[in-house]
Amino acid sequence: MAIKSSLRNMALVLTLVCLGASAAVAVIYAVTKDPIEIAKAEKTNKAIKQVVPAFDNNPSEEILNVPADASNPKETNKVYVAKKGGEVVGYAVESTTTKGFGGAFTIMVGFTPNGEVYNTSVISHSETPGLGAKITDGQSHFITQWNGKNLVDGSVKIAVTKDGGDIDAITASTITSRAYCDAMEIAANVFNNIK
Repeated sequence: MAIKSSLRNMALVLTLVCLGASAAVAVIYAVTKDPIEIAKAEKTNKAIKQVVPAFDNNPSEEILNVPADASNPKETNKVYVAKKGGEVVGYAVESTTTKGFGGAFTIMVGFTPNGEVYNTSVISHSETPGLGAKITDGQSHFITQWNGKNLVDGSVKIAVTKDGGDIDAITASTITSRAYCDAMEIAANVFNNIK
């Protein structure tokens, strides 16, 4: 015997379907939450190891939340302190820019205690494959040119040469290069505000 369709029956069926779908999403979230967090922590730890000198502590347990702009202390960036033998050997600064061609991207910038860039690493990006995605090639000139530059003493203008700066842009990826410079400038400002 078929059930007669009514507003009450349709609302009941729709409610049951929504409850079932919500329960399924909740279960999937609960199952995947920890593995996602573990993978994210591993990616961060790998980036820290790439951008600072050798250390013997666990920098992901010594996190500072430092503003890039002292006048806006609510917006902070994570700074991971790397130590060897109890002495600070470097700071890994997480920096995000929204000016990329494909949207926001996040980099990790390693500074020595005197403000020189030790190395950089891309944590996440949405740049164009083959062009802007060259920011992930740690051996490219664009990435290696940052190493050894002191970004906090005023000796380097953090902008591409096309804009009167000291940084060579990636060929055919000026927007991505400018965005990377923006992220580096944010990181330098964060470094300046650590102390």
